[in-house]
Amino acid sequence: MPLTRSTSVAACLALATVAACAFAQDLAPAAAGTDPLRRPAETLPLASRALVLDLVRAGDRIVAVGERGHVLVSDDGSTWRQVAVPLRTTLTAASAVGKAVWAVGHDGVILHSADAGDTWTVQREDAWKLPDDGSEHDLRQGVPLLDVLFTDAQHGIAIGAYSLLLSTSDGGKTWSGSRIVLAGDAAAATAAPAPASAAADDELEVEDHGDTFSADELRIGEESEPHLNAIARTGSGAYVIVGERGAVFHSRDGATWERSRLPYDGSMFGVIGYDGDHVLAFGLRGNVFESTDLGTTWTAVPTQTELSLMGGVALPDGGAAIVGANGTILHRARAGDALARATESSAGIIAGVLPAGDGGALLIAGENGIGRHQPK
Repeated sequence: MPLTRSTSVAACLALATVAACAFAQDLAPAAAGTDPLRRPAETLPLASRALVLDLVRAGDRIVAVGERGHVLVSDDGSTWRQVAVPLRTTLTAASAVGKAVWAVGHDGVILHSADAGDTWTVQREDAWKLPDDGSEHDLRQGVPLLDVLFTDAQHGIAIGAYSLLLSTSDGGKTWSGSRIVLAGDAAAATAAPAPASAAADDELEVEDHGDTFSADELRIGEESEPHLNAIARTGSGAYVIVGERGAVFHSRDGATWERSRLPYDGSMFGVIGYDGDHVLAFGLRGNVFESTDLGTTWTAVPTQTELSLMGGVALPDGGAAIVGANGTILHRARAGDALARATESSAGIIAGVLPAGDGGALLIAGENGIGRHQPK
């Protein structure tokens, strides 16, 4: 489904994340002579109660990112301070290595802070615009980035809509790539085309307009360029990406990827990496799946809910905290334990979670800002 520059519900459902619902705010037409992307984020007294989409620990500090370029920092997880950011566009995710922090968001934006979130610079922006020569618009141009992962101070990967995948090896000074590269892509590109008679067998004529479509194009199924929603790295050094309609990608080197599928056709919104090739994926309608072989095989994990799950974090010993719609919080202390369900009804949709660092408490972030939850 193409992303459109509108405020329609379809635009939110196209990415099926809390971040996507904020997408429409940034895509509203600008007033004449203005560029909303280039304006600094507004400083608001209640920014910590507005939409926050991710939390990350940078050294001894916690950094939170959210709508309209809001970035908040805290040294204790209780008192939050908004910092100045050069762009006013929704930030969907963050990653940190020591005090270095990267945040990604709508309009293909990537921001960087070298001082645990105090000051920020723009490393990349890709605001949507019509091609000057009247050519067809590249679907990846201007689309949101939905997750980012840095493995050290130099190497990082950012992912987003329409299988957009960008990588850097110089700390984000330069970013390369435009889509996820599957192992065998080069061979497929040079393979001989199918005989014309084989293609004709699958053609259907649409009487109203005379257009011709293949049966595969009319069938709801695997997306050729699914939106990429989340990325994680396992203890073995491998990467896993989850996305739209059950799509899963894994890589040993972060450069070439292999595609597989979950035993469920719904979208996954998050993935957690553990020791070895152990991963936990979660998403639409409360579905959670676990794999110990980098996604070759999956086991469904009972969740006691059909509410969609948006964010999660690894805990020691294979534990997990997973959050989602209607204040849903799933928690297990270690691998093999059942996921216990709790609800923070005042939190609304929760998009991010992070250990608070005191007594097992969790920091939670979402449509009603930042709060705390104490698992029982």
